[in-house]
Amino acid sequence: MTFTDLGDRLTGSLTTDPDILATYSCDQSLYSPAGTPVALVRAKTVDDVVATMRYAHDHRIPVVPQGARSGISGAANAVDGAILLSVRGMDRILDVDEANMTVTVEPGIINQELKDALRPKKLAYPPDPGSVAMCSIGGNIATNAGGMCCVKYGVTREYVRELKVVLADGTLTRLGHRTVKGVAGLDLAGLFTGSEGTLGVIVEATLKLVPLGPDPLTALATFPSVTAAMRAVAAYMATGASPSLLEMMDATTIGMINQIGDFGLDENVGAVLIMQSDATTAAADTEAFAAVAQDNGATDVAFADNATDSELLVAARRSAQPAWEHYAQGHGGGQLLDDVCIPRSTMAEFCDRIEGISAETGAMVAVIAHAGDGNMHPSVFFDSSDEASVARAQDAFDRIMALGLELGGTITGEHGVGNLKSAWLAKELDEGNRRLHREIKNAVDPDGILNPGKMLADL
Repeated sequence: MTFTDLGDRLTGSLTTDPDILATYSCDQSLYSPAGTPVALVRAKTVDDVVATMRYAHDHRIPVVPQGARSGISGAANAVDGAILLSVRGMDRILDVDEANMTVTVEPGIINQELKDALRPKKLAYPPDPGSVAMCSIGGNIATNAGGMCCVKYGVTREYVRELKVVLADGTLTRLGHRTVKGVAGLDLAGLFTGSEGTLGVIVEATLKLVPLGPDPLTALATFPSVTAAMRAVAAYMATGASPSLLEMMDATTIGMINQIGDFGLDENVGAVLIMQSDATTAAADTEAFAAVAQDNGATDVAFADNATDSELLVAARRSAQPAWEHYAQGHGGGQLLDDVCIPRSTMAEFCDRIEGISAETGAMVAVIAHAGDGNMHPSVFFDSSDEASVARAQDAFDRIMALGLELGGTITGEHGVGNLKSAWLAKELDEGNRRLHREIKNAVDPDGILNPGKMLADL
């Protein structure tokens, strides 16, 4: 298949070069399957997306929508015989409506670039994934991304007002509304947010903004163990506190971070908590955090009372995943990253039992967390060339997923399902829920061409 007739319709580009296709065939996950695509469309306009989907629909060709490919669950990975449809080149800010506190963007714009453009206008777009400097807004919407500020500001879905989406047959449709309130019809914008490219291709989004707040103040507390840190989090949040950030890193992670940069972190401790407040009461908030941390076994508490030092601490936390990837690449190349979200009251038990899982399976497990909202990120490392090491890692990963569900949690708080956790989605949902998922998918994509083999594959 030459795809010449499709290429002639595009403002963007189309290629079938195997070397280029290979570079676009995977996201950032280190152990998710990827197939062999037949073509790559780099869309520049909505019409490019419409033309691609019409062509794919007419020829029954699977399509894998892609943004920045910064995901870590395999949702943007190629499948055999698919057209890869990249919207990364659609990266414009179309409108900033200061009166109504919204911004309208194309899907390819990078999250941090959007934040930087809004700052001079004293406006902010709060969703703040750890990969903020490289992830695209379209991908954030497709996975309902969260991040470090979720504890106060919530996840992406809470900021999506209106979407323009191209459906499986090439139909362009508008979902949602630009107004603050609107209950006309079902919440289809909410449905498509987090659908991971299985229901349609996002080509435009209107997002809610908030006023830009003051520079935050930050406190760092060290603990003898991860379990002690989690107890402190539960106690602090039970006071009704509303930090803008509350993150945990274990000693293993700190050691890996210190291998890639000098952030001044002491890897001899069991865990650290980083708390931040951007409220007008920030000084009092950090003092209150320090008091609760010390009451719950903190060995030390330090304060960053200026923006530079605060950003250094946050930069250390953002370096956790790159540090994990760096370690994995030097130690067999394998990493399975869990993303379970559990009730805060169960975090200490979860961490205790993670240590047991690591000991029982012999797999190395490091843990970071968006601790303020119970979103745990244990990462299992292994040698991908050693079958026994792979088996131990898979066993540990599965036990961690099962533990999260046992404690009343969910298999993913923000990374999405992709192909990494598709089998576990079927275990989390009851039959009525699975049936609803199947029927919705069949209604909007009856031929099953949109991102097959991923999120909905095992339902």
